[in-house]
Amino acid sequence: MIDDFAKDNLHGRLRRDRATLLWKLDDLSEYDTRRPLTATGTNLLGLVKHVATVEARYFGEVFDRPSPEPLCRWQDSDGSDQWAAEDETREEIIAFYRRTWEHADATIDKLSIDATGHVPWWPEPYTHPNLFAVLVHVLGETIRHTGQADILREGMDGRTGLRPEQEQPIDEEARAAHRTKIEQAAKAATRAH
Repeated sequence: MIDDFAKDNLHGRLRRDRATLLWKLDDLSEYDTRRPLTATGTNLLGLVKHVATVEARYFGEVFDRPSPEPLCRWQDSDGSDQWAAEDETREEIIAFYRRTWEHADATIDKLSIDATGHVPWWPEPYTHPNLFAVLVHVLGETIRHTGQADILREGMDGRTGLRPEQEQPIDEEARAAHRTKIEQAAKAATRAH
């Protein structure tokens, strides 16, 4: 009974955070979804492509249910899953992510929470996790990258949030006052220490 609850709860959170990650692309130009926004090149569309690849590997080959999506061998991964090449469209990458969801969801639905997989890129003795451990891992990856997307999007146009229906109108004056308060506290703490 608790196994079904745990599996359903983790799967539900994964579904929620998938949708949130895609929402971070809404209303942006092609350039803004692709452009590097950090010194290491992190970009919004690349985050989506990367998380899709993560799900395809973990809910595909780890449980001997290979993804129908073409993937390079994990040993040959070169970081190209973290950005969109000029010949890849936003629509193609989003469609890849959605097809990966379907395959991952089928794997999650079919297997018991204690089904054992094989992750050859993990160190021993962790190479044979169960579905529960893989769900937690992939959920953690998705949450991490969705948080990055949230910060990147905030830096671009000020939009933040978990879901569109919870988004509040941007109040520039309130944000500026809040930021000023935090800056003053930081300066005061620096002087006190």
